[in-house]
Amino acid sequence: MSELITAELVDLDLSARTKEDAVRSLAERMVAAGRVTDLEGFLADVAAREAQMPTGLEGGIGIPHCRSGHVTEPTLAFGRSTGGIDFGAPDDRPADLVFLIAAPAGAHSDHLSILSALARRLMDDDFTAALRDSADAAATAALIRGDEPPTAEDTPAAPAGTEETGKSAGDPEERTPAAETSAAETSEDGTDGSAPADAPFRIVAVTSCPTGIAHTYMAAEALERAGREAGVEVVVETQGSAGFTRLDPKVIAAADGVILAHDVEVRERARFAGKPTVDVGVKAAVNRPADLIARVRAKAARGETANAAGPAATGPDGTATATEVGAGADTASGEGFGSRLRRYLMSGVSYMVPFVAAGGLLIALSFALGGYEIANAKSVAEHFVWTETESWAALLNQIGGAAFGFLVPVLAGYIAYGMADRPGLVPGFVGGAIAVTIEAGFLGGLVAGLIAGGVVTAIQRVRIPATLRGIMPVLVIPLLGSAAVGFLMFVVIGEPIAALQKALTDWLSGLSGSNAVVLGAVLGLMMCFDLGGPLNKVAYAFAVGGLTAPNDGSLKVMAAVMAAGMVPPLAMALATTVRGRLFTRTERENGKAAWVLGASFITEGAIPFAAADPLRVIPSAMAGGAVTGALSMAFGATLRAPHGGVFVVPLIGGPLLYLVAIAAGTVVTATLVVLLKSGRRRAPEERTAPTGTETAETGAPVAA
Repeated sequence: MSELITAELVDLDLSARTKEDAVRSLAERMVAAGRVTDLEGFLADVAAREAQMPTGLEGGIGIPHCRSGHVTEPTLAFGRSTGGIDFGAPDDRPADLVFLIAAPAGAHSDHLSILSALARRLMDDDFTAALRDSADAAATAALIRGDEPPTAEDTPAAPAGTEETGKSAGDPEERTPAAETSAAETSEDGTDGSAPADAPFRIVAVTSCPTGIAHTYMAAEALERAGREAGVEVVVETQGSAGFTRLDPKVIAAADGVILAHDVEVRERARFAGKPTVDVGVKAAVNRPADLIARVRAKAARGETANAAGPAATGPDGTATATEVGAGADTASGEGFGSRLRRYLMSGVSYMVPFVAAGGLLIALSFALGGYEIANAKSVAEHFVWTETESWAALLNQIGGAAFGFLVPVLAGYIAYGMADRPGLVPGFVGGAIAVTIEAGFLGGLVAGLIAGGVVTAIQRVRIPATLRGIMPVLVIPLLGSAAVGFLMFVVIGEPIAALQKALTDWLSGLSGSNAVVLGAVLGLMMCFDLGGPLNKVAYAFAVGGLTAPNDGSLKVMAAVMAAGMVPPLAMALATTVRGRLFTRTERENGKAAWVLGASFITEGAIPFAAADPLRVIPSAMAGGAVTGALSMAFGATLRAPHGGVFVVPLIGGPLLYLVAIAAGTVVTATLVVLLKSGRRRAPEERTAPTGTETAETGAPVAA
């Protein structure tokens, strides 16, 4: 097992001015050392990780990192910049210390433990000061590996409140009066939140990040240090790449509060239900640990607890993009209303899509077997003949229809779930079912879900006696929430929404000429802008909603949406075939798979290409998608199946011209990608030199 970092992987005079150049320079050292097999493929993986969330930390530190199939063993390269490099740190300070962390796809837990230890050490001012003062690459590598501690000459004087023994101000034996006082920080609403002197406040925390290498452990270290300084007991469960050791159930039971700092779903989250909970992104714990501790203490003082535990996600800035669950959900995390609304809607759409796929394809198969008139067949419960094709077609149609019947209730239920967690499910489903009853359709489901989530959130904020908290999620909230939502949908807003839904349906039915072409182009742009992201899902949900009350216009919309969604992966497959030298070996392999993904209407097949080169790939994809959507509308193609790609072509009205529209958009996108990529300078292909040799520098950016 090789050493994690050697002198050859240290650059004490990193001359790069941008983070892309810095990553490339350090990655080239990894290639020369035989730790990375494909430079461009690895850089694409780093860029994709960087696109999720900036990797700059306060204090002048950048930690670009990723797990990649192009890495042979866990490796760390270090660069020290004199001018500083912008890695998007919260304090806007350029990074002069850059750590490029590379882990293989199946990284060994021992090596990952070393990486986690390094991440914790980055929170130590003595360690970073020693790195800034070091003048020798070998000594720097040894310092990072932990072979030698920072010397007295390398480190600044101990901060106030520490003793010569090296104990920090947060150590219980050396805690200063100021540290004791900080344990009783006053919250924003004036609540003291302090604990008795003989019973320190106890917090359990979970930290996790997408890669599970750096931020996971840095957040844990920051919370533990802040806890010591505040006189609070903090026990952290790190859910990183090396696995995780579950907190003792007794420790959780004795805890007074919970901090969940995560960018991926917390595993076994239900363990923390019923306790005051602060739910944020992992970078919030790295940058503001004392604030999180103060917030959870204030929640405990106010008696706010979480009724249940549900999934949450985070945005690029590290703030929570899901409300803290249960009563007292904290929505003041810095996320705007528009972002929250989009997330609520996407929660509903994501749970609805499997019903769409299953029901829609079953209905499509029934049409293939029995024709469109099979929709009027008798119930198979009353009439089914095993040897008749029509009976089997009717069976498939009626099963698919039953699945389709869940679309609006599931949409409404999981919008409410996204807003208020599990207590919102019952009122949301009830509101969605009422929307179907009053023929408010897809729009009614959207509104019902939002109302249900809002009603349940309001109920959760009401302070109640501790003895009643156990029955709130199973009795009180479903009862009151369903009654309120039902009243509003039946009596107050249901009829106006139903009228609006009818107007939208009539508008789609009357689409023709230039109006239809413009709509097709707009839907094509939306489908290809984020390749399976929120805008893509909005366009898709709009099309699927029209299938609940199908007419000629809604069937044209569905056809245009599916056609445009097939273009990006097909175009990237075509581009890698005709001009393979413009792409890395990994991209060419992805291009082979993209043929199948595109043909199957899986737009996400183009994501690896967009992540590596977004400014060339995404605009090209949007142009091709707009062309395809507009042509599909102009040709009058229709589609009754919500999914299936080329495999449901027999069910498409005007199939030949429909395929022409897809081919035209594919050619447009592929041509633009090839032209744009041809305008940049690339390194000769396959320049992954063996160990001990150097690779030629390239001018190709990771993500222009």
